[in-house]
Amino acid sequence: MRKPLLSLLATCVTLPALAVAAPASSDVPHRAVARPIAHTQWDTAAELRRGSSRGVAVAHQRLVLDAPAAHRTYAGRQYDAGRWVSPWTSPGFGLTQLVSSWSATTPGDSWIEVAVRGRAADGSRSSWDVLGRWTSGDAFTRRTTVSGQSDDLASVNVDTWVASQPAGLTSYRLRVALMRRTGATSAGPSVDAIGAMASRLPAGPVTASRPGVARGVVLHVPRYSQMVHRGHYPRWGGGGEAWCSPTSTSMVLGYYGALPAASTYAWVPSGHTDPWVDEAARSTYDAAYQGTGNWPFNTAYAAPLAGHAFVTRLRSLREAELFVAAGIPLVASISFGSGELSGAPISASNGHLVVIVGFRANGDVVVNDPAAPTRAGVRRTYDRGQFENAWLPRSGGLVYVIRDDAHPLPGGAHTNW
Repeated sequence: MRKPLLSLLATCVTLPALAVAAPASSDVPHRAVARPIAHTQWDTAAELRRGSSRGVAVAHQRLVLDAPAAHRTYAGRQYDAGRWVSPWTSPGFGLTQLVSSWSATTPGDSWIEVAVRGRAADGSRSSWDVLGRWTSGDAFTRRTTVSGQSDDLASVNVDTWVASQPAGLTSYRLRVALMRRTGATSAGPSVDAIGAMASRLPAGPVTASRPGVARGVVLHVPRYSQMVHRGHYPRWGGGGEAWCSPTSTSMVLGYYGALPAASTYAWVPSGHTDPWVDEAARSTYDAAYQGTGNWPFNTAYAAPLAGHAFVTRLRSLREAELFVAAGIPLVASISFGSGELSGAPISASNGHLVVIVGFRANGDVVVNDPAAPTRAGVRRTYDRGQFENAWLPRSGGLVYVIRDDAHPLPGGAHTNW
């Protein structure tokens, strides 16, 4: 479940640092306007070493807590802390929104905090704004975002950093702090990858893109219904009927054979259908936002299981087809009113997550829609133009990219989505 985010009203009820070039004019409708998007990620040891650090080292392709550089008191407990800061990064346009995502492990009483700072064209800099305090468990620290922080050049809306001025910001840098309980003997937290998607998107409806390379391709993604969990654990975002995001994330993990081990959801009573969805909801719950639809919390949950996961935006279903053709399903964030998405299992939604699993020969999009009342009804086909208008103007074309090592990103390992 998500709260309103600018034009997106999103609730779920009833690599190398190179910007992606805009699609060639032959790939998009002639009336399409520019949709600047740039995803930058620090992943390899060489990339991580481009940042600066205190109390953090790069080992085995990861950031690890080394000799603590500081101590921090949080929730009444003291933690050893270290931090890593990325280089200043320019997307090549005045960014108006940014969403960070990461892959990390947090054993025992440990956690990480991700923050961002921006720079305007006149050289002025924002304060550091916290994007998320994240831990894989919930025994010690609450997983949470920090909305607000609207003191200068930008503010935070749940998981999205929003520039305060129409001109946007010219560059940004990320900071990740690693914390482990002082005196703990358990392993410390580590970060496998950290990145951000910056964008500057127009408003208004779009013209349907032309079908591309994945016409007739439908991936064998398992079908799970959020509605079969109705009434399950309302303390995590209102219960199963609101769990479109963790249900969609679980479908993609199931596709890769990367669902969590049964021991992790042994707390779910026997007889519950698809208990790994309950586990995903618990593991993505944002205590401040009070929902399970936090975008980077879902990819952070999925990344250690599948191998790789991040949040980005795409410009059209034509770009989504590149992923499907590469064997990578996508979790897409959409929003639609009554009559705007024919064939949907619910009449309207002010924010919903579905899995793009393929395309018909005519270019219409095939999805797994978790809002169906049972598994049997999860597979749906939506009109291409209707879907793009429920997706691109509403969430900006936002997707979770979740993949394993056997499925490289389309365009090769160095393509930056």
